Amino acid sequence: MPKDYNISKTSERCRLCGANLQPGQQLVATVQENDDQFERMDYCPDCWEKRQSERGEEGVFGVWRTRVPNPEEKKKLFVDDDLLINFFERLEGAEEPAKVNFRFVLALILMRKKLLIYDKSVKGEDGNETWRMHFKGSQQRCEVIDPHMDEEKIAQVSGSLGDILEGQL
Repeated sequence: MPKDYNISKTSERCRLCGANLQPGQQLVATVQENDDQFERMDYCPDCWEKRQSERGEEGVFGVWRTRVPNPEEKKKLFVDDDLLINFFERLEGAEEPAKVNFRFVLALILMRKKLLIYDKSVKGEDGNETWRMHFKGSQQRCEVIDPHMDEEKIAQVSGSLGDILEGQL
C-alpha cells in the first residue's frame, strides 16, 4: 500500500549551518510543514535560536530538545504528552489526507493515554464520520475526522510518527 505522505530522512546535520551533529550533542528537533508534507529538521541550539529570532515558529508543528544518540545506545521513545497534544492541536482543521491520518492516530494515542475522551460520533452531510471528543478534566472540545483507516494503515502512520519523534526520519 503506497504512502500518501513523504517525510524526508534526517541528514544528521544542522539544518541551518550544515555542521555534523555528533553523538551526545544537544540539538533541537522539529517537525515542519514543507510543500504540504511533514519533514523532520534538526538544529544545533545556536542555530535554532537564530532561526527563531528570524522566523519564529512559522510552519513548525512540533519542537523538542534532545541529544544525538550514541550508535550503540538502544533507542528510547519518550514523548512528552504536551508535545503530542500540541502536535494534535496544530493539525486541527487540516484537510490533506496525510494530516487527517496523522491527527487521527494522535487522537488514538491520546485516548490510550487517557488524555482525550471520546464522546460520540456524528455523520456529516458529506458522509464523513467525525468523532466528538474532549480533553480529560477540561471542557475543551475537539472534533476528529475518522478516515476509516484499516489496521495496516494505522500501523504505517503510527510507525512514521514514531520515526519522526525518534529521529529516524
